[in-house]
Amino acid sequence: MPIAPAAPASIADAAACLRAGGLVAMPTETVYGLAADATNGRAVAAIYATKGRPSFNPLIVHVASLDAARTLARFTPQAETLARAFWPGPLTLVLAARPDNGIASLVTAGLDTIAIRVPAHPIARTLIAASGRPLAAPSANRSGRISPTTAAHVEDDFAPDSPLILDGGTCSFGLESTIVACHADGALQLLRPGAISTRELEAIAGTSLIEPIIDPCAPTAPGQLVSHYAPNAQVRLDADDVRPGEALLAFGPAPLSTSGPVFNLSKKGDLVEAAHHLFAALRSLDATGCTTIAVMTIPTTGLGQAIGDRLSRAAAGRT
Repeated sequence: MPIAPAAPASIADAAACLRAGGLVAMPTETVYGLAADATNGRAVAAIYATKGRPSFNPLIVHVASLDAARTLARFTPQAETLARAFWPGPLTLVLAARPDNGIASLVTAGLDTIAIRVPAHPIARTLIAASGRPLAAPSANRSGRISPTTAAHVEDDFAPDSPLILDGGTCSFGLESTIVACHADGALQLLRPGAISTRELEAIAGTSLIEPIIDPCAPTAPGQLVSHYAPNAQVRLDADDVRPGEALLAFGPAPLSTSGPVFNLSKKGDLVEAAHHLFAALRSLDATGCTTIAVMTIPTTGLGQAIGDRLSRAAAGRT
């Protein structure tokens, strides 16, 4: 299907498609998501089939409000605090699922927890309201590949059989949501670093986040597979030179010397700007036909933690 401007008529068409069990690529403030009715098992199965996503990898459910989220999951006091501070926005909470919440079992990959967020993007919010459904929506790309931050990225990944794509422009964050598990004993566990930094979360929660032991063969949240966010080219991290045939993913005011393709995530050394450009930069450099993308060292503070997570997974499992 062609890309549709996110006008009222196309949003109404997209909502009807979702209610009928179809798929819609929608913009969010993080990345574009491939949405389906989270209560429809066949529709959710179509997400996995379309993406080529392993069915043991759970999905995030997008809802319109905290009240709607409470009908799907049991909120701890800590979860309430985080939700009130960061929703709508790029935070996903993993909570104990309520029995008989109507969510298809494929969404949670058989776990007794559910991942939920309230997106801030106005088009995503309008679509959720118009559909009248909670929407399961992983990133709108082939599984393991670079996440999409524009409608054109989605079309490139799925052509010639693209789903209906609502064009909401370039995603403002350009990096997926942070995922935090909220346990009954009050512990908070970082399952995936993302657009909200650990420091911001801990300042609101008043406690430190526990780093989980992650089994990539049995993920408890999206984004935990070893190899993920990967371009066709190899990715070489912490490069201090650029070799023949390599493109350069630079950061800061003094990029490495090269005659090959270069994309500087932020000439100012701004991690927010770098996060915004990350996935588009990987796609742009990959399109040059380079054999390897050499990545300069990026600080691991603040959003640098999430950037480093994505780049390490992009580099993993490649020979």
